[in-house]
Parts: sequence; structure tokens; C-alpha cells
Amino acid sequence: MTTSTGLQVTVNETSSTTYMKGTSSTSANAIAKGDFVLALGTANGPTIEASQVILTPPGGQSATASEVIPFVKKQGQGNAQGQGQDQATTTKSVGQIPANYSEGSGTIVSGTEADKVTEAVLYAYPGGVVNRVAKMSDGEYNVHIMGVSWPHHVFVSVDFKVVGAN
Repeated sequence: MTTSTGLQVTVNETSSTTYMKGTSSTSANAIAKGDFVLALGTANGPTIEASQVILTPPGGQSATASEVIPFVKKQGQGNAQGQGQDQATTTKSVGQIPANYSEGSGTIVSGTEADKVTEAVLYAYPGGVVNRVAKMSDGEYNVHIMGVSWPHHVFVSVDFKVVGAN
């Protein structure tokens, strides 16, 4: 599949992959080419081992999707293995950044709790890959998102609503 920022990813489905349409279970057959989906699972490079695939409603991208800035690789940059260096194209903050936030703070969470947070983040800012979800001392979440130059951190409330990004 192709993300909203043009990144090509492979989604591997297994016998344990679940499918949702909104809050209802559905089957893989309910998803058609061109549908907007969220693939939740473990990323290994450009491959996602999907634990859950969620079919989003028609017009599934959020209003903030246009704010997502894909990575830009500048000509001639890369490491000894030929892999490019990610170049940030902008720095900004929007919404509410929690007062108690400091980079690296919080406790890593996983499972259903992390899945709910990831779903909210990827719906608001499609095109990235969430590599960790940390729960802060006030119960809100700090999500580290990769695969895009902005946002780099997304903040989610205790009721799983995106409240800010930087």
C-alpha cells in the first residue's frame, strides 16, 4: 500500500490479523483497493506485521493530514550502506503540548492501550509509523512518530483524542 505521504509499505496479514470497520468487526474482503485503512502492528523497515487493520470511513483522512510533511532526502546524503539521512524540513508546534512533557519522559505502553493511541495518531497524521507510545505521569500520551519530518511527537489525551503535536 501507499501512505498519504507516498511511502510504499508492505502489510503482512496473518491468521490472527483482525479487521474492523469503525467499531464493528469485519473481514479482509470488506477492504477494497483505494480504501483508506490504518494498519496496526509491528514495523520492520517498510513492512508492517499487521495485528489489526481498520477500515476508515469514506474520505477517511483527517483535516490535519495536509499538515504532514514527508521526509526529504537531500541529494548525495547517506551512510556507508547507501541509506539516506532523514532531513527535517520544518519545526513547529500545534495544539496543546502538555506542561509536564520533556523528551524521553513517560513509561512505554503496549497492547490495547497503545493500539488505541496509535489509531488516534495515525488517523490525525497519516503517513507515518509509530515506533513508541509513552504514558506520561498525568495519564496523557506522548507518541513518537517516524516516516515524516513533521510531526515528530504527537500528544494524546486520556480519552484517546489528539491534542497537540510538535
